[in-house]
Order: sequence, then C-alpha cells, then structure tokens
Amino acid sequence: MPELPEVETVRRTLLELVRHKTIQQVTIHWPKMIKEPDDAQVFMRQIVGQTIHDVRRRGKFLLFELTDFVLVSHLRMEGRYGLYKSDQDVDKHTHVIFHFDDYTELRYADVRKFGTMHLFQNGTEETMLPLLQLGVEPFSEQFTVELLQTAYEQSKRTIKTALLDQKTVVGLGNIYVDEALFRAAIQPERLASSITAEEMTVLHRAIIDTLQEAVDAGGSSIKSYVNGQGEMGMFQQSLHVYGRKDQPCHHCGTPIVKTVVGGRGTHFCPLCQH
Repeated sequence: MPELPEVETVRRTLLELVRHKTIQQVTIHWPKMIKEPDDAQVFMRQIVGQTIHDVRRRGKFLLFELTDFVLVSHLRMEGRYGLYKSDQDVDKHTHVIFHFDDYTELRYADVRKFGTMHLFQNGTEETMLPLLQLGVEPFSEQFTVELLQTAYEQSKRTIKTALLDQKTVVGLGNIYVDEALFRAAIQPERLASSITAEEMTVLHRAIIDTLQEAVDAGGSSIKSYVNGQGEMGMFQQSLHVYGRKDQPCHHCGTPIVKTVVGGRGTHFCPLCQH
C-alpha cells in the first residue's frame, strides 16, 4: 500500500498535471469505489463542471480541491492515477475516468479494485470518515515527542502496531515503520509503553528523517507503485531492513530477520535493534 512518501509524490505530480482543469464528464466502470455519496450517479452529477484548484494530502489520502467539493481518494494497495489524451486506449483495469474540457483524461486504475472515493462539500471533509479520526501529520508542529509519549505510555500494543495506527500519527505503513525502528535501534516487538523518553526522542527524529528522505527520493517502488507521471520511486535502494530478509545488515552484517507482528510482515536486525 502506498504510504506517505508515495502519496505525497503522487500529489505533487498530479498537481502539475491537473490543476485548473475542468471536469466535463465522468465515466465510472466500478461504482463500488464511490463511497460518498452512495449513489454513483449522484457523484457524477455533482462533480461535472467542477474545476480542480489544488491537490492536497492528508495521511495516505489524496484530496482534490474542486470548486464546490473535495474529492477524497485512497489508493489502497495498487491504485494509480495517470493523465491521458482522450483518444488513447483505456487499460482494462481503469475504473474511473475524469474527462476534462481540453480533451485529456485523468484515469484511475486499480487491479484489485480496493481504492475508494468520497465526495464532500468544501470544508466538511475533516468532519466525517474517512478523515475524521486521523492523527497528526509527521511533518507538522503538532507531531512531537510528547505526543508519542502520551499516546503510548500505557499502551499494551507493540511499538510496530502502535505506529501503524493512523489515529496517532498518519502516513506510516509497513515500510517506513520498519525503517524508522531500525534507525532508532528499537525492536519492533517491544511494547510501546516500554520505550524510554530518550528512545522516543530518537524514534521521533527517525520517523521524520525516514519519511523526508523517502519523499525526496520519490517514494519506494516495491511492487507496482509509480507516481502520477508513471515514474518509479528510488527510496527502495536505501532501505536498511524492509524486504531484506536473510541479507546482511548494513551496520553489523547480521542477517535481517523477517517475522510477523500484529499480522504484518516485519523486518529487523536482531543485533542492532533491542
């Protein structure tokens, strides 16, 4: 699933491609992707004639700011957007097409059909699900060491599971939790409540640095991820533990271990992390 760096990269590339374009028509091949309103026909009627003024990100969600509405889109596992000319062939996995008045089309393709779209009146998107319960952004001033300490001081969950919970801090998924915990030298199966104040300070910085470096590299192309212009990310070349089972740790040479924590595949160095 695309995490914050991948979604941020998609946001930036899409902004260049679709800003100021006006939606003339919408084609929906898989109505189940439209979650709000619950009638795809209403969705189409509401969005026709709307101009895209901005593309924002909230956690792992893309927010298309339209004239009167905000389109909240989640890519899930393998969703992707691309801008095409209207006469180009349409891929069989394309499920939603936004036709613009300049004979281009923003197409949403999703092999697994897990992606979702919600359409809200401007200013109401944060008051309802799926954005309502999201935590703080890791690049914001609200993301502090104290926030993590307060959230986790009585937690009975592992630190890996706690960091994946989007209600505390958003944007972190399997890749970047594993990488941040490695940088902080913290074993992912430790209880979140066992993390000391000193360790939490290091972890806080590791989260920010890991995500920023990944954004700078355009994200990680582990499976099918590409940005809005069809380009791969490059951060996978800098991964220390994720996807490196049995390979030597870059720091100590010990083979990287893969286990399961909270139902998620988890990578760590048994010597460097404790």
